[in-house]
Amino acid sequence: SALEHYAYCARQAGLILLEDAFQDDVSTVRGTLLHQRVDEPGHQSRPGMRTLYALPVWNDALGLTGTCDVVEIEATGRITPVEHKSGRYHPGGPADIQLAGQALCLEEMFGTTIRHGYIWSGADRKRHRVPVDQAARDTVTRTTDMVRTLIADGRLPDPAPASRCRRCSM
Repeated sequence: SALEHYAYCARQAGLILLEDAFQDDVSTVRGTLLHQRVDEPGHQSRPGMRTLYALPVWNDALGLTGTCDVVEIEATGRITPVEHKSGRYHPGGPADIQLAGQALCLEEMFGTTIRHGYIWSGADRKRHRVPVDQAARDTVTRTTDMVRTLIADGRLPDPAPASRCRRCSM
């Protein structure tokens, strides 16, 4: 999630990572309520598919750790991460970076290649396919380096003036 926070706003990431600050608002409460069904570790099976919930993941090469909301494992061995978001899906947005980071963790853990995942949007109640291509992989690596630098420097980034600041809980 730090990758998504940083890609959305470096200052927001700094407040969360450096100052352990977090403030709920309507959007974050909506997200918490949406995640109730996927934040509880567990699994479900049906013919040809096993679905894992709240799966801890890591990638030692990149130094990433996190938790996937949903991971689907097909009988064929194909693994697909599904990230749940309460709001609208924005193609190419910060959620895509989080999903690609999850895919890279799953690839290392399971010794496989993941070509795509999904963002499930609570706003339109649809899955949106997100490619995990070389550009996405490079973005995860760059963003990971930027988050690591933020933490090492220990300095809170200045706010970047943007219209989204008015909607931010922080």
